[in-house]
Amino acid sequence: MSASPPPSRLQTLLPDLGRRTLVMGILNVTPDSFSDGGRFEGVEAARAQADALIAEGAHILDIGGESTRPGHAPVPAAEEQARVLPVIAALVPDLSVPISIDTYKASTAEAALKAGATIVNDVWGLQREPDIARVAAAHGAPVIVMHNRETSDPDLDIVADMQRFFERSLDIARRAGIPDADIVLDPGIGFGKSWDQHLEALRRLPEIRGLGYPLLVGVSRKSLLGRLHDRETAPRDRLVGSIAAHVLAGTLGADIVRVHDVAQHVEALRVLDAVMRPDTARG
Repeated sequence: MSASPPPSRLQTLLPDLGRRTLVMGILNVTPDSFSDGGRFEGVEAARAQADALIAEGAHILDIGGESTRPGHAPVPAAEEQARVLPVIAALVPDLSVPISIDTYKASTAEAALKAGATIVNDVWGLQREPDIARVAAAHGAPVIVMHNRETSDPDLDIVADMQRFFERSLDIARRAGIPDADIVLDPGIGFGKSWDQHLEALRRLPEIRGLGYPLLVGVSRKSLLGRLHDRETAPRDRLVGSIAAHVLAGTLGADIVRVHDVAQHVEALRVLDAVMRPDTARG
């Protein structure tokens, strides 16, 4: 009998991937994040928030030093690194969950991985700076590949556009030496799409899941949820909509959800997993 292949790096970092719906906790160390800009700048504030997210049940921490909200101002790599590297270095010695670095810049990914991050989360799907794929491969880091567009085009079949985009990203990853088993796809809800296309992307998640890769979905507190309310809402007032969107995503194939409010999502997703994954939800 042949020996089983060794687990992928992604499986090693996230052993429950595919067994339950995992929660990625958002830790923005930026002054201009759309939801919590400036609240967690500085090592001590970031450490306290990281501790809180892990205590609430986060399986991954996603640390970002540049806001990607609509209309954001680009941040030089040196400034981005000055924000994230001290936080990563402070967290790594006592951290019980992996850190993903939320960046599209190869130099920031390199510095963050050297500091102790273990996953690269690229909102431009390895296509803005393709050298980021080489960096990830050199460190044995799994990658999260997000669909994005410079501008929205409401006439597109958005899922067909995602499939073409992901084909390009997967080609970049493979040529760099990243194994397929270390790739997660993200449909990029809230990025480069019309309002109808955001909903269409969620509705058609099974088609993206059909590509054969784990899926990450992030809708937390986003403005598209606010449009469904009867009144104007601040990002912090969109918890119920966030949970509804992520539970829906989980039923349609999402393996990981990226959220601000960890404890509430963990509780909701426990119910989802008990129904949809009864053989593993108790483990």
